[in-house]
Amino acid sequence: MTDAGIRLVVGLGNPGAQYEATRHNVGFWFVDALATDGRSSFRAEPKFQGELTRITLGGADLRLLKPLTYMNRSGQSVGRVARYFDLAPAQILVAHDELDLPVGTVRLKWSGGHAGHNGLRDTVASLGTQDFWRLRIGIAHPGDRTLVTGYVLGRPSRADAELIMDALSEVQALLAELAQGRFQLAMSRLHRQR
Repeated sequence: MTDAGIRLVVGLGNPGAQYEATRHNVGFWFVDALATDGRSSFRAEPKFQGELTRITLGGADLRLLKPLTYMNRSGQSVGRVARYFDLAPAQILVAHDELDLPVGTVRLKWSGGHAGHNGLRDTVASLGTQDFWRLRIGIAHPGDRTLVTGYVLGRPSRADAELIMDALSEVQALLAELAQGRFQLAMSRLHRQR
């Protein structure tokens, strides 16, 4: 693992208005909030198969990416951006929905498997490594695995959406630490808060 800070924040989700407010798109929610905070707007970048923007945070230059390839092919976009800007996987933070965490819980994680998440699976395949940072955004589990697809592609209740947005705000406040490479500090603060 490198000490270099985060230089690319990827939000995983599906493009299109019908998916915008769904649980599977909480990664998009996160990078949208970062862009708004940084007074920046996403622009479609066909060569990257995604929308890209830049913000400055704590003196660090950060790129934000929303792959437009649909979840199962997210890695294609992530890989193209990483190669073009010569970013090491350790400089990438991928924000994604997490069935195994309660709603309103967020966890920062270094490396690991994909746990059946197709966006992570494709990102691992495209980067050729599991060694990148993940922001696991809890959406809870519907209780039965046969219900998962409909659940993740459904909208959370207003109360659940507010819990998720509150949790994402806490991560936003720690992003400067991540950009500076102070991962342990950010993790202990985030995990203590929750």
